[in-house]
Amino acid sequence: MARDFYDVLGVARGASADEIQQAFRKLARKYHPDVNKSPDAEERFKEINEAYHVLHDPKQRARYDRFGEDFRKVPEGYEEMAGAGAGSFRGRGGQGFPGGFPGGGFRGRDGGEPFSWSYEGGDVDLEDLLGGMFRGGGRAGRGAGPIAGADQEAELPLSVEEAYQGGKRSITLSGAQGPRSYDVNIPAGVTDGQRIRLAGQGGQGRGNAPAGDLYLVVRLEPHHRYRVDGRHIHVALPVSPSEAALGATVPLVTPGGETKVTVPPGTSSGKRLRLRGQGMPHHRGEHGDLYAEVRIVVPRSLGDRERELYEQLAEASTFDPRSAR
Repeated sequence: MARDFYDVLGVARGASADEIQQAFRKLARKYHPDVNKSPDAEERFKEINEAYHVLHDPKQRARYDRFGEDFRKVPEGYEEMAGAGAGSFRGRGGQGFPGGFPGGGFRGRDGGEPFSWSYEGGDVDLEDLLGGMFRGGGRAGRGAGPIAGADQEAELPLSVEEAYQGGKRSITLSGAQGPRSYDVNIPAGVTDGQRIRLAGQGGQGRGNAPAGDLYLVVRLEPHHRYRVDGRHIHVALPVSPSEAALGATVPLVTPGGETKVTVPPGTSSGKRLRLRGQGMPHHRGEHGDLYAEVRIVVPRSLGDRERELYEQLAEASTFDPRSAR
């Protein structure tokens, strides 16, 4: 007995079209003969392919849900005739099958007397009606036909600057048939884990079927300056003690170039200054923000005049950082 198509794809009977497509893509990538060399991979893929092509077609899915694995044996239009209450199919023995279709085998012209049906008094030869579907005793067309190429994935490492700016890039990937080069158009503002689709660049199809797609999964490389969180960028902003105390406008290097940041008077280390819209760009939505975290940096060594001034400041100041709130 054939496996249930829903079980083949691992989805519930009430699964949506999107869920069915997602399940098929996942299994197709796993079992496609181009990527899976196990002995049963091809047969498993054919089973997955057949289940998908039935369940993603609303009309075929409705017939399968009603008649099960016999849905291909049911004459076109039977649903409407049975549903309309005009009658029922009857075998020569007079047994009726209202609202459904009988299970079991059929005898064709090569296996004995043809099995005929009558509907509202008119005899119909089932083999003539179905165009010889049952000749040869097999399930015609099961697992046959072209096989679409498998979708494939590869990682695309990018620096934060490359992801921010986007642009064209040439990459070379190794495969079973040797290295292959691709020209990739990277959208500005891609984020870690985002997939870039190269249509028709995946596994080759069989029997004139289309090739699959190649998906490049973006992986942002660690950066010594920037930390990316979704579309937000975090960066340290070094300032001197006087700039933090008195306030200043200081330069800051970002993935998009140098910008100016205003440091308010009395700023302490750890304070985050938000630069709205200067994070990762988004061509269809809001850009991310850039967060500059203040870090007060003191000189490792002081000149004579600097030391003198710091000593004067220490004598004049009443500020106690340990009691400040």
